This record gives sequence, structure tokens and C-alpha cells, in this order.
Amino acid sequence: MPAYHSSFGSGNERLGNLALLPIKTTQRGPAACLPPSQEADIIDEALYYFKANVFFRTYEIKSESDRVLIYLTLYITECLKKLQKCSSKSQGQQEMYSLAIARFDIPGDAGFPLNSIYSKPSSGEEADQIRQYFLQLRHETGARVCDKVFDTPDGKPSKWWTCFAKKRFMEKSLSGPGGM
Repeated sequence: MPAYHSSFGSGNERLGNLALLPIKTTQRGPAACLPPSQEADIIDEALYYFKANVFFRTYEIKSESDRVLIYLTLYITECLKKLQKCSSKSQGQQEMYSLAIARFDIPGDAGFPLNSIYSKPSSGEEADQIRQYFLQLRHETGARVCDKVFDTPDGKPSKWWTCFAKKRFMEKSLSGPGGM
């Protein structure tokens, strides 16, 4: 069975070889903000395909949107690592905020685990835009993952989400070896 790919085409604006996709968010950043009632965005798609895609060791990239999907899948795993240690949704929200703003690498940085499939930014301005885009994606993804994980009757983290915290999509991790 092949991995699931993004349904968002390549016709969008780009940052390097990443698609700059509109998302449903109130966070400021380079991505256009969609109204909450809009259809699914790339974050919804990443969450929907996460449990299936996380088992794949390889992933064929078919569009620039797939690179965003890969990053979000890896970031969701990082979120789950943090959320499995939280006892309440409010604690989870604080952890997601802290994780989103924590220092992170972008394509071209020595610590970025997927430099082989992402192009290095062509300028300092493009690097700043990629960092802002990733920050915008991290804030919104963390909030949505937290909502899903704590959507239980007792308010405790859902084991049906936290059980995926140890999975390594493409045998990679955004936190690096031995991180988090």
C-alpha cells in the first residue's frame, strides 16, 4: 500500500521547493489565512493521514505540497511526545506553545534532518520566510493536535493518539538523535 500524498497541487506560491499553502489560522505569517468554515487545509490533511503515513520508511515526493505534509507529519510526532506527558488540556496547550516557539532548524541548517529533500533557501530573506512559515504551521498544528489528543470524556490524553509518539516517519525525527 502506498503512502498518502497531499491533494494540494503544485500550482501554489512557493518558498524554495515548499508549497506556501493557505491555512485556517489566526497566527500571523506568510501563509494566507483561510476562514475556519473553509474546507480542509494542509494541517487537516496531515492529521487525517498521520496514523497511516507514520508507518512508512520511505515516501515518494510528488509535489511541493508533499514536502509540507512530511514536515507536518514529523512535527505531529514531536507534539505527541510532549502531549503524552501532560495530564490536562491546558498543560498540553502550554507545551504546544513552548514547542512551537522553541528553536528549530530549517532546510539548509546543519541540524535539519531532511536537507536531502528540501532545497536550501536562496537568500536570507527566503530563509526568514521559511522560518516564519514553519512557525505559523507549528503553532496551528500544535493547537489542533492538542484538541484531538484531549478530546476524551475524562480529559486525559487519548491513548489512540499518544501511542504514535514513538513512531519514526521515514526513520527521521525533527528533534534529532536522542532528542525529546
